[in-house]
Amino acid sequence: MPPAPDGDWPIATLTLRVNGRAHRLAMDTRTTLLDALRDHLGLTGAKPGCNQGACGACTVLIDGKRMNACLTLAVATQGQEITTIEGLAEGEALHPMQQAFIDHDAFQCGYCTPGQIISAVACIREGHAGSAEEIREFMSGNLCRCGAYPNIVKAVQDVAAKGGA
Repeated sequence: MPPAPDGDWPIATLTLRVNGRAHRLAMDTRTTLLDALRDHLGLTGAKPGCNQGACGACTVLIDGKRMNACLTLAVATQGQEITTIEGLAEGEALHPMQQAFIDHDAFQCGYCTPGQIISAVACIREGHAGSAEEIREFMSGNLCRCGAYPNIVKAVQDVAAKGGA
């Protein structure tokens, strides 16, 4: 849709279901899901990285499937369940994958960690944790510039072996 004659883009009123809660928002129709989460809902776990879908720092689950929030328009996610890193824990109890990342030192600077954890949960749920090679292949869309890959694989293997995700 082209901008209005005054140069403003249309504003959409939408309801996003994030981490089990419905949020009614009004925003520019070009707003990415990443920007909606961070700027409109204050959920800053998903990180802006490359803004091209190449690094995975913005990974979230949409109806259980991992997606790059930087490439997804917020208006396109109405009616779907969005899960961010903030929605994995149950109260004070960490999700098993969050705990495994701590137990296996699967992060260093922490910038990519939320996206890595979300992808790791999807890796197990989608049945891609059968071997270290399979985990590395499935997780290849999430970059870690600190090089914590071996420990990330160990964390995924640990949770998969315990039947969690």
